[in-house]
Amino acid sequence: MNSRTKKITTIGMMCAMAMVMNLLLHFPIIPAVSFLNYDPKDIVIVIASFIYGPFSAFVMSAICAVLDVMLRGGTILDVLMNMIATCMFSCVAGAIYKKEHTKKGALIGLGTGVILTTISMLLWNYIITPIYFGISREAVAAMLIPGILPFNLIKYGINAGASLFLYKPVIGALRSSHLVMTEEKPHEKSNEMVVLGAFIVISLVMLILGYQGII
Repeated sequence: MNSRTKKITTIGMMCAMAMVMNLLLHFPIIPAVSFLNYDPKDIVIVIASFIYGPFSAFVMSAICAVLDVMLRGGTILDVLMNMIATCMFSCVAGAIYKKEHTKKGALIGLGTGVILTTISMLLWNYIITPIYFGISREAVAAMLIPGILPFNLIKYGINAGASLFLYKPVIGALRSSHLVMTEEKPHEKSNEMVVLGAFIVISLVMLILGYQGII
């Protein structure tokens, strides 16, 4: 199997993995915007972006957005919003990591991805949500700060943390299957990055439980 075939095979497998995770784990985070649901597919997509670069993440984002609508139902607006959010997070993180191939680059990429995605989704929800739900723009504006802002910060913060935590087992499995060669693998993250990822995820899950009134 040549390197191109391995890359296509790996991206296909990671798309499948992302969609399985998306179907198994899908729930609202913030009661004020219960129409917005957490999904974990961006974890796999951003790991692929670290391995193969931002264009691979763009391709995976498009495939997963279309599959999501096919499996759950929806419109072209669902595909658009899904792609914008996923690309903003994973492509930005992957582009920064590609330029600075270090642990610091990974952290800066993920952090920048979280911030830019959160900002962009404030704008895009303000534009698209009134069209999608047929409600006034003023009603959507009232949701931005108390609902849409924390939703995206929490969602993409969890996905960033989980990416740090899951990178090593994912890349290890791909290398064991000989799908990722030595020259293709990104800089390995130390155990400190795994611990940091776990801390971020646990902290934000606790915050979700607080929003839900469970704790």
